[in-house]
Amino acid sequence: MRYTKHIVAVLYTLIIVCMGAATIIEKYKGTGYVAENVYGAWWFIALWALLVAAGVTWMLHRRMKKASAVVLHLSFVVILAGALLTHLTSHQGTVHLRLGETTTTYLATDGHTYVERPLPFPLRLDTFRISYHEGTRAAADYISRFSIMTNDGEQTGMVSMNRIFSHAGTRFYQSSYDEDLRGSYLSMNSDPWGIPVTYTGYALLFVGLLWMLLDPKGDYRQLLRSPGLRRGALMATLLLTSGHLSASAESQTTPPTLSTESARLFGQLYMDYNDRICPVQTFALDFTKKLCGKRSYRGLSAEQVLAGFIFWSHEWSREPIIKVKSGELREAAQLAPFCSVDDLFSAADGYRLGPMLGEYYRGNHDKLHQEVMKMDDRLQLIMQLRQGPPLRLFPATVSLPGDSLTAGHGKQLSWYAPTDDLPATMEPERRQYIQSIFGIMTEAARQGNTARLDEALAKLQRYQKTYGGTSIPSPTKTQAEHLYNAIPFATILFMVNLTLGLLLLFYFIRQAITRPEAQPAAKSSPLSFRRIASFLLCLSWLALTLCLALRWIISGTIPMSNGYETMLLMAWFIMLVSLFTQRHFPIILCFGFLMSGFFLLVSHISQMDPQITHLMPVLSSPLLTIHVSIIMMAFALLALTFICGLTALLLSMFTAHRSRLASHLASLALLSRLFLYPALA
Repeated sequence: MRYTKHIVAVLYTLIIVCMGAATIIEKYKGTGYVAENVYGAWWFIALWALLVAAGVTWMLHRRMKKASAVVLHLSFVVILAGALLTHLTSHQGTVHLRLGETTTTYLATDGHTYVERPLPFPLRLDTFRISYHEGTRAAADYISRFSIMTNDGEQTGMVSMNRIFSHAGTRFYQSSYDEDLRGSYLSMNSDPWGIPVTYTGYALLFVGLLWMLLDPKGDYRQLLRSPGLRRGALMATLLLTSGHLSASAESQTTPPTLSTESARLFGQLYMDYNDRICPVQTFALDFTKKLCGKRSYRGLSAEQVLAGFIFWSHEWSREPIIKVKSGELREAAQLAPFCSVDDLFSAADGYRLGPMLGEYYRGNHDKLHQEVMKMDDRLQLIMQLRQGPPLRLFPATVSLPGDSLTAGHGKQLSWYAPTDDLPATMEPERRQYIQSIFGIMTEAARQGNTARLDEALAKLQRYQKTYGGTSIPSPTKTQAEHLYNAIPFATILFMVNLTLGLLLLFYFIRQAITRPEAQPAAKSSPLSFRRIASFLLCLSWLALTLCLALRWIISGTIPMSNGYETMLLMAWFIMLVSLFTQRHFPIILCFGFLMSGFFLLVSHISQMDPQITHLMPVLSSPLLTIHVSIIMMAFALLALTFICGLTALLLSMFTAHRSRLASHLASLALLSRLFLYPALA
C-alpha cells in the first residue's frame, strides 16, 4: 500500500509537469501541436490510465468506506473514461454552407493538414442573418437555418450562437459566416459515446461535492461542530476616524462652456456610443476621464467639458486638460504633467509625438512608446470630436439590401452623425436639419443666447423621440444610467473599505501583541465596535448592490460580462460571505473590508474598461450567469483563506505570547478550512 501511494504521487506529479510544459509549448507551437503531440499522444493517455489504475488500487487497499469520498473519486474515473471514448470515437470539423447549395462534406484536421470527409447526411443552407440590437450596429446573434436530407425526407434545423442543433448523434454550432452574408460556417461534433459518459461523470462529481458538504459524518460537518467555531475565539474592534474633503478654488479663469442647466439638457440627449444607445452624459464622462483622469475639470461637469470642445474648440485647445502620466514621456517630449492640444504642436517641430509615434509603428513597443500611443489616442479623440463622427445623435430608418434567400431585406434603424452620409431616401427637410443644427447651437452658445440654445436642445430631444422608435432606452433605464453616472461607486467604496479594513487589522494585531495573556478581552466595547463594523460593512455591501443593480438595469444583462464587472462582483461576494460568518469570527469583518477594498481598487485604477456595452452574442446565455457566479464565489472564498494565512504569518512574527498565538493560529486555521471546502466545491 505504501508503494502504491508513492506510485500515485509520482504519476500525478508527472502529469502536472507535462500539462505545465504543454501550456508553455502551446504559446510557441500552437494548440494543434500540443493537442496532437501531448494531450492526444499515446504516452500521455498511458500516464492517465496508470494513474487511474494506481488510484483505484490505493482506494481498495485503504478500504475506503465513506460514500461521499467514493462517489467523488469515482466521478473522476468516469470523466476520464468519457474523455478516452471521445478521443477514440468522436469526429470534429467545420462545415461551410452556401445559400441554396447542398453540402455533403466537412473539413477535419489531420495533423497539420485539412482533409475533406463525408457528412453523415447532406445539408442545405436556407437562410443566414445577423440580428442587431435596436438602433445600433452591435450584433445580437448570428442565425443559420438549414435543411437536412435524410431517407425519410427533409428536416429543418436552426443554430445560433447559444443554440445547438443535434441530429443522429451529431451536434452543430454556429461558428462564423461569409462577409457577403450568403454563407455560414458551422462547427460539427459527432460524439455519441463520449458525451453521455462524460456528462455522467460530471453528474457524479456534482453529487460527490454536494455530499462532501452535507454528509453528517464528513469532515466538513464535523468542522462546523468545532468548539472553536461555537465560542468565536477571535475578536476585532473598530476605530472610527473622520476626514474632510476639501477642494481648492481655481485661481485661473475657467474656459468658456455651457451653463449648468444647458449642459444638463445636452447630457440628457441620446447618442449611439459603443454600439449602445445611451445618454450623452455617459459619453461625456468617458471623454473627460480619458483626457484628465477625473470625472470633472476645474469645477466643470463632464457635460460642460464635452460641450466646451464642441462649441469652443479653439479656446479649449489651449486648456491644459490632457494628463501626461509617464514621467519618461514628459521628459522626452518636454511636456508638463497636464498639457493642452496646442502644447503637443510646435512651429519648429510640428507634432511633438510624431517621431516617437513613427518608431512605435515600426515595431518599438517599449513602455515609453506605449505611453506615446496612449497620448496619441487622447489627441485623436479630440480631433475626431471636432470633425463630428462620434456625435451619432440622429436616428433614421434605412432599407437594407438583400433578397429572400438572405432574409436580410427590410428596414433597420440606425443613428447618424451630422458628417455621415445620410440615407438617400431621407426627406430634404430632415437632411437639412441634421446638417445645420450643430451650426445653430454653436452660434447660440458662442453668443451667449441661452434661450435659443435650450430651445434647439429641446427640439433635438423631440426629434430623437419621434424617430428613435424602440431604440430609445426606457425611462427606467435612462434614470438608472443618470444615477449610475452621478455616483462613482467603485472610487468611494474602495477608499472607505480599505481605510476601515486597515484600521481593523492594525488594531487586531496590536491587541494580540500588547494585551497581557491573563487579561480577559473586554466584553462591552468590542461587541459594540463589532456591531458598528458590521453595520458599516452592510452599508457598503448595499451600496455595491445598488451599483450592480443599476448596471443590470442599464445593460439588460447581469453585470458579469467583463473584467470591470468581475472585480465588482468579487467584492460583492466577499462582503456577503463576511457578513454571514462574522458572528462566529469577528476578524472576518476586517478581512471583508480589506479584500473587497482591494478588488474595488483594481476596478478603479486598472486598465479595465468600465463602459457598459452589449454582450457579445457568444456570451448571451443564461448559463453565463450560473458559471460566473459560482466561479466568483469560489475566488472570493479562496481570497479570504489567503488573508487568513497572511494574518497568521504576521501574528507569528510579532506576537510574544506563545499560548495566545497558538489560540489565534488555531482559530485562523479553522476559518481557512471553513472557506476551503465550499471554495473547492
